[in-house]
Amino acid sequence: MPAGRILIVEDEDKLRRVIQLELESAGFEVDGAANAEQGLPLASLANLVITDLRLPGMDGLQFIQQLHNYGIQAGVIVMTAHGSVDNAVEAMKLGAADFLQKPFTLDHLTTVVEKVLAIQTLRDENRRLRDQLDRRYQFDNIIGRSPSMRAIFQTVERVAPTRTTVLIAGESGVGKDMIARAIHQHSPRRTHAFVKINCTALPENLMESELFGYEKGAFTGATVSKPGKFEQADQGTVFLDEIGDVPGNIQVKLLRILQERQFERLGSNLTRNVDVRVVAATNVDLRVALEEGRFREDLYYRLNVVPINVPPLRERKEDIPFLAMYFVTKLSKELGSIAKEISPAAMDRLLSHPWPGNVRELENTIERSLVLASQEVLQPADMRIEQPRRGPNSAAGLAGAAGQQTPLLPEGETLEHWEQMMIREALRRANGNKSQAARMLGLTRNALRYRLSQIGLDNESPDDAE
Repeated sequence: MPAGRILIVEDEDKLRRVIQLELESAGFEVDGAANAEQGLPLASLANLVITDLRLPGMDGLQFIQQLHNYGIQAGVIVMTAHGSVDNAVEAMKLGAADFLQKPFTLDHLTTVVEKVLAIQTLRDENRRLRDQLDRRYQFDNIIGRSPSMRAIFQTVERVAPTRTTVLIAGESGVGKDMIARAIHQHSPRRTHAFVKINCTALPENLMESELFGYEKGAFTGATVSKPGKFEQADQGTVFLDEIGDVPGNIQVKLLRILQERQFERLGSNLTRNVDVRVVAATNVDLRVALEEGRFREDLYYRLNVVPINVPPLRERKEDIPFLAMYFVTKLSKELGSIAKEISPAAMDRLLSHPWPGNVRELENTIERSLVLASQEVLQPADMRIEQPRRGPNSAAGLAGAAGQQTPLLPEGETLEHWEQMMIREALRRANGNKSQAARMLGLTRNALRYRLSQIGLDNESPDDAE
C-alpha cells in the first residue's frame, strides 16, 4: 500500500477512532478532526483527506471547496449515509476522488484508500514536473501565470545575459521596475550597481548634473566635483524610469551614451568612457511623443531595441489570485495581522474590480485589509477596495454632471453577486444555521431556502430546525 499521511474529518467519535486504528495498523500516520474548521489547518499536512459530508458548521462540500481555494492538493474521499449518494456525486464534481457509503467494511475502506493514494502519487509526480517547468518563468518576486506574463518571463530570460537596451512600456503600477531589476539580477552585471533614475522627479535644471556629474566650480555652490548616476553605475545597469519626461537637450546626451558610451561632466571638457547597460521604462506611448515632436526619433529607436509591453492587471485577471495570496502571505507576517487567508467570496470581489492602479493598487488593498482585519479569513466586507474617484474630471463625476444616476453598487459588482455574498456571510456568522441567517437578513426561512437553492446551497444540516 502506498505510504502517506491521512486526515479523518468525522464528528462521530467512535467511527473516527475505528477508522484511525485501522489505518494506523496499516502503517499510515493519521490525524483526526471532529469538524471541518479543525480539519483545515491539518489538511495541508495530509496526502489524503477522508471526510463526512454531514458535519457541524461547515459541511463536507464547503470543506472540499475550501481545500481547493487554499491550494491544498491532498486527495479526498467522502463518506456519506445511505440515500445521500447525490451529495457524493456533487462532491466528486468538486474534486473528490471517491466515496464510501455508510455502513462500509474496513476491507472496503482499505481498498478505496489504496486506490486513491496510488492515483494521488501519480498526480503529485505530474504536478512536480509542471512546477519545475513553471519555475523557468518566475523571476525574483514577479508573480504571473497568464500567457502574457509567461511571454515576458521568456523575454527576460533571453535578453538578461546580453547588454542589449530594453524599453519596458506599461501603465503605472504594473511592475516595470521589478522587471528591470530582474533583467539586472539575471545578467553578468548583477554584482555591480543597479542605479534607478526617476526622470520625472529630477528638475530640468538639475537633470544634466545629476545624470552626468559636475566639476568643482561648474556652477554656484559646486564646491567639490561629483560623479553622476552613469558613473556610479559603471559596469552595472542604469534604469531610466519615465523616460518620456526627459527634456530635449538631455535626450541628445543620452543618445551619445547609448551610441558611444561617452560623456562629459558639467563644467569639464574631459571625455569619459562608461560601460553601462540601459533599461528604460515609460507609461506613455512614445510613438505619440514622436509625432508631437517631444521625443527624438533616433533616441527612440536606440532605446526600443527589445520592447517589453506589460499588460494592465485588468487584462490578466488570472494572475490576481496568485498575486493576492502572495501579498497576504508576505504582508501578514510583516504586519503581524490576524488574517492569513482570503475567502472565495472575497477573492471573487478582487476579481471583479478593474484595478486602475494595477498591481500596486492590489498590494495596497491587501495591506490595508490585513491591517484592519478582525478575523483569520478575509471576507468580502474586509476587502478595503478604494472606490473610483468622483471628482469633476473623473468618469463618475462627468456622468453625474450629465444628469445620470450614481450607481448604488461598487464598480464591477452585480446585484446577484452582492446578494450571494450577503447570504454566504450571514450563513458564516450563523455557523450554517439557516433560521438564524434568515433573521439576520430579514427574510423568512422559506425565502432564504429558495435563494439558497438558486445558488446551489440548499442542502440541509442537522441544526436547521428550530
